[in-house]
Amino acid sequence: MKALVYGGPGKKSWTDMPDPAIQHPTDVIVKMVATTICGTDLHILKGDVPEVAEGRILGHEGIGVITEVGSGVTQLAVGDRVILACVSSCGVCSNCRKGLYSHCLNPEGIPGIGWIFGYMIDGTQAEYVRVPFAENSVYKVPDGVTDAEGILLSDILPTGFEIGVQYGHVQPGDVVAVVGAGPVGLAAVMTAQLYGPSQVVAIDLDDARLARAADFGATHTVNSGHADWKEQVLALTDGAGVDVAIEAVGIPQTFTMAVDIVRPGGHVANIGVHGKPVELALNRLWIRNITISTGLVNTNTLGMLLKLVSQHRLPADKFVTHRFGFDQLTDAYEVFGNAAEHDALKVLIQA
Repeated sequence: MKALVYGGPGKKSWTDMPDPAIQHPTDVIVKMVATTICGTDLHILKGDVPEVAEGRILGHEGIGVITEVGSGVTQLAVGDRVILACVSSCGVCSNCRKGLYSHCLNPEGIPGIGWIFGYMIDGTQAEYVRVPFAENSVYKVPDGVTDAEGILLSDILPTGFEIGVQYGHVQPGDVVAVVGAGPVGLAAVMTAQLYGPSQVVAIDLDDARLARAADFGATHTVNSGHADWKEQVLALTDGAGVDVAIEAVGIPQTFTMAVDIVRPGGHVANIGVHGKPVELALNRLWIRNITISTGLVNTNTLGMLLKLVSQHRLPADKFVTHRFGFDQLTDAYEVFGNAAEHDALKVLIQA
């Protein structure tokens, strides 16, 4: 089969690799029909994730058709069209029983982390992929759900919803600010509406992404390049600050922005993947009763979000701005890696 293979920092190639095979009774083999690229893949290519070995097939999102099932699989069958969750989980360990799939205690003998696709085992940017713990890690695709809709459920929609909206404890009537209008920030903008906030404020440096945020449900947009950006946000709350500030970039400056605009008693939900430490002004925060949350997506809401997508309650296909074939994966990386230049959100790569 062909697959996109990591060759070390800055190196990747679409090349021949051995077909995957069943290794455990709970495995299935999936013929991929669609995949996409995540910012985490870019971090890997830059060398920011040294645990990823050279020769690893990249990718952790996808839709495909099952071609083979392990002897322990009873709820899935050859021919089923499925969404692959970015997190693999056994479903029976103590963390999985709490819904903390992202910290499954024994995926593939790698204790303590459920994200293994394209990281610790071969991933989804390939013609075929082996899926461990399949019955707890894939979801059958309802009739009528397109690749463009379903691909967002592997990672982006659950991440924005679980780590941004749910961890931020968004309540009806809240004012919610999302710092960063990239794909995961827009996922938080879209899914925040499930809890009935009175206002959703998108904050970004890019006017094109702010325009998209308005289309995804933001009631207000603020360009953070303006000197008075903070005053613009606070003016929407009579100076009190927002109830929930969701950080969706992953750099020290945007984390500080989120902390600076939240009201006393509010929540800061950090989604962004941070590669550097951030300064936490605890001397100012302790007296304000601020709750700060972080997290890696569990995908335990994937099934629920899939129902909403299938009923067109969440227009997930809006995220897809560019389409490529599998043999154009390197071109897709060029576009996604230079998203502002190409006005790109998510790229859909189809067989």
